[in-house]
Amino acid sequence: MKKSAFFLALVMGLSLLAGCAGKPASSGSSGSAGASSGASSAPAGPQGTLEEIMDKVFEGIPEDEMPMLMPADMNEGSKYMPLTADNSEYNVGVPRDAYKEGIAAESAISAIAHSVCLLRADSAEAAAQLAKDVEANADPRKWVCVEAEKKIVRQSGDVVILIMTNADLADRLDANFQALAE
Repeated sequence: MKKSAFFLALVMGLSLLAGCAGKPASSGSSGSAGASSGASSAPAGPQGTLEEIMDKVFEGIPEDEMPMLMPADMNEGSKYMPLTADNSEYNVGVPRDAYKEGIAAESAISAIAHSVCLLRADSAEAAAQLAKDVEANADPRKWVCVEAEKKIVRQSGDVVILIMTNADLADRLDANFQALAE
């Protein structure tokens, strides 16, 4: 048992070192795809719980194209990590009291820049301001040695999504989120 735990720690440590040795993202690649301004064209926004919306955002993305996400047993029984007063500013750049509820799907290995966060505001108007604040403050370099290639902040109704990952995956996740509002 001790040998397998040591071996797992060794593999994770080597993964982190490999991520640190990787080349940095190109200078223009961490820019935002843009936060929507004002009220969304679909005022109602995505329907369902944040967990149901997140599942739909990931729908159709092959498992081999997704990084390994934090396991549910580390997320207090939830499939996704709840955003709290302790982790909100790190994950989305705004304090926890700026929104009604929030969850995150984070990479389990910090050498992979991947984070998708959903926030629910009190209203579409509050969500529009929240999206602007997240856009201004969320850090695509929050990880130790890596930077997300692309950062997208989008608002639909009372829901805001923050996507920070590789460019291709970010665009597909964003398209899934936008499809929920239609």
